[in-house]
Amino acid sequence: MTDHNFDSDLRMTIQRLSRRLRAERADETISDGQLSVLAALAKDGPLGLSELSRRERVTPPSMNRTVGALVDAGYTSRVASTEDGRKVVIDLTAEGRRMIEETRQRRDAWFSRRLAELTDDQRQSLAAAAPILRELADS
Repeated sequence: MTDHNFDSDLRMTIQRLSRRLRAERADETISDGQLSVLAALAKDGPLGLSELSRRERVTPPSMNRTVGALVDAGYTSRVASTEDGRKVVIDLTAEGRRMIEETRQRRDAWFSRRLAELTDDQRQSLAAAAPILRELADS
């Protein structure tokens, strides 16, 4: 296999795996972008619209629409900032937290089942490749 074929095959394989993992979610109607916002809020707590826009690399009007859909679905709420009462931040609701946790559990379970089907040698190969893949993902 040439370097180009290897690069392309590995890239496409990682994309397919990522797509397959993303399919495991608690709410089938939520978009990847919406789920990404919920995950950011679950990880970092309440955030302002401009911070969410920056993190997700979308325009503030686009993020406003995303947040609006999440508010309408009951997954987020707009609340006064604890640091500056004039500002509004976006926070997860209890339902949003439940949905994020269930999605994580579904993804972990799917991945664990697939890993359990591999041979010991295959799992060892993946364990050796994990730091390299992490480095690529973080670059």
